[in-house]
Amino acid sequence: MRAAPPLHAFAGYGIELEYMIVDRQTLAVMPIADRLLRTAAGEITSDVDRGPFGWSNEIVLHLVEIKNARPGPALEPLAAGFQAEVNAINRLLQPMGARHMPTGMHPWMNPAAEMRLWSHGNAPIYQGYDRIFGCHKHGQANLQSMHLNLPFANDAEFARLHAAVRVLLPILPAIAASSPFADGKPGGHLDSRMAAYCTAVQCVPSAIGQVIPDTINSRAEYESQVLGPLYRDIAPLDPEGVLQHEWLNARGAIPRFDRNAIEIRVIDLQECPQADLAIAAAATAVIRALYDDRWSLLAMQQAIGTDRLAKILHACIRDADQALIDDAGYLRLLGLSDRQYRAGELWRHLITRTALNRSTFWAGTLHVMLEHGPLARRILRAVGPVCSKDRLHAVYLELCDCLETGKLFVDR
Repeated sequence: MRAAPPLHAFAGYGIELEYMIVDRQTLAVMPIADRLLRTAAGEITSDVDRGPFGWSNEIVLHLVEIKNARPGPALEPLAAGFQAEVNAINRLLQPMGARHMPTGMHPWMNPAAEMRLWSHGNAPIYQGYDRIFGCHKHGQANLQSMHLNLPFANDAEFARLHAAVRVLLPILPAIAASSPFADGKPGGHLDSRMAAYCTAVQCVPSAIGQVIPDTINSRAEYESQVLGPLYRDIAPLDPEGVLQHEWLNARGAIPRFDRNAIEIRVIDLQECPQADLAIAAAATAVIRALYDDRWSLLAMQQAIGTDRLAKILHACIRDADQALIDDAGYLRLLGLSDRQYRAGELWRHLITRTALNRSTFWAGTLHVMLEHGPLARRILRAVGPVCSKDRLHAVYLELCDCLETGKLFVDR
């Protein structure tokens, strides 16, 4: 059979949501993803086909990914669809004494003691990855994110889309941070997941670079300048070549040439799919404006240095909506004056200047994020100044309830 032609930019959207499995009462990590998928499929499997959606394992046994099986032409219908899949999984988990937990990190997980690798099917690949990079740490075992996949049909679309994504990546944690705690205490970053992610594969620096990708114009250029050096660097550690695939690239956005899409990885998981998809909609609206040269030309977007973008990214990982953005050249790429902006203020300006401002579907959700702060800030306020295990448990139990009911978390 002939493969379907690749989709043009913004003709479809692929979403992947990663959820941790925890005890329904204590919220302790439960490594039972294989049991869940076996219950759903009737046999041990790494993938469950649910028609428009699919469930699959990740490298660790306490994580399950939900994804739409084929790119959706619009994001709005996906929110209800993902919520239905979450509810279906929670119904299967309930007799096991388990449930899904949202947010980017478990607040008190000890990955050194609690991580268990997936032991079926692709286990040799996971074992090889663990041997090289070590999965008993937060940046590998304790991270839940949304991956947003945007398609491209050819090199010209790839170059424009890659440039636009590259410009937006640094400020995504400002709206999406949801992981303020690690090891039972404030982690020093509102996006502790991304802080840990940035150091997770540092033993092979070419696997992640500066997290922000460098400017690239074509598939051939990407393969020669990024993937080729990465595969050469990993080869002495991976003599059988089991890890030499494009998914080994850990940058914040990576081309998936196997499906002609760019996969964005810097977005923390939120409290419910409605919130996840609202962030996807906001990100897509800004990326499209950049892609269409509404605020700056392609050459300008490609010219900004990766180190400048990485500096902004790390500020947003640390301070989220309160990060100070004062790079005049970067602000000009977004069509703004060169005065200073807090990142949350910057997002307000961007959203009001895109087509998303006319959408009533996302308005209420984005209003909560912009007025009350990203989920990480709302969680911090809810926990309060005394970060006890009991208080963390109470707040994250409420977050689990938000996931089951599809409600936003608003601290009181």
